[in-house]
Amino acid sequence: MSKFAVIIAAAGKSARFTDKNYKKPYAPLANKAVWLYSADRFTGRGDVKQVIVVISPEDREDFMSKFGANVAILSIDVVDGGDERSDSVAKGLARVKSDIDFVCVHDAARPCIVDDWITKVFEAAEKSDAAILAIPVSGTLKRVGADHAVVETVSREALWEAQTPQVFRRTLLLEAHAKRGNFTATDDAQLVERLGRKVTIVAGSPINLKINTKEDLRLAEQALKALPKPKLNNPAHPFANDDMWR
Repeated sequence: MSKFAVIIAAAGKSARFTDKNYKKPYAPLANKAVWLYSADRFTGRGDVKQVIVVISPEDREDFMSKFGANVAILSIDVVDGGDERSDSVAKGLARVKSDIDFVCVHDAARPCIVDDWITKVFEAAEKSDAAILAIPVSGTLKRVGADHAVVETVSREALWEAQTPQVFRRTLLLEAHAKRGNFTATDDAQLVERLGRKVTIVAGSPINLKINTKEDLRLAEQALKALPKPKLNNPAHPFANDDMWR
């Protein structure tokens, strides 16, 4: 069986979330912090041998105060991130154990992930070395100018919206980050693509939404009710019914 490590990216600034009390990965979602939904999914899998959460250095004291018990119970490594997403993932990647075969990168702000999707993208990565969840673009796309006027309608044919998890053979992802230079990537698949390597698409789901705003948080709460429960339910946090975080 291949060994997987998971990097949960939680070091972003959450600029669009606009909450004075929380960054989006730490906001309560149905009495549980957003990032813990993903952590529970991955730590409950036998093929996942290491889970790393990458956080902003400025959040470390508060994070450990709120979630230190979860970190200990789930045996999670906590790593300080960098200025950009790629910098943060690279710092998490540096902590991945040398006996790991594949590295999975997942957004902390995507709590509506299920075991079946994880298994499918893991299996695809084992076959092709690089695989990501994505969904086909279904809406009509408009390119807009600086004056907010439509410049053109863009064909959506063969266009897919990338999601996470994104899974890569460890040595391939190390090479992709080593050769990044000053390039700013919006996801890790883009770095692998720059090497000329194929990235396989695995059909995801619109339910696997990324929380960017408080409205997304309300949508995620409804989505979670429709999803199958994890096979193993780890503790949400030591004070599940007490909003001690404010």
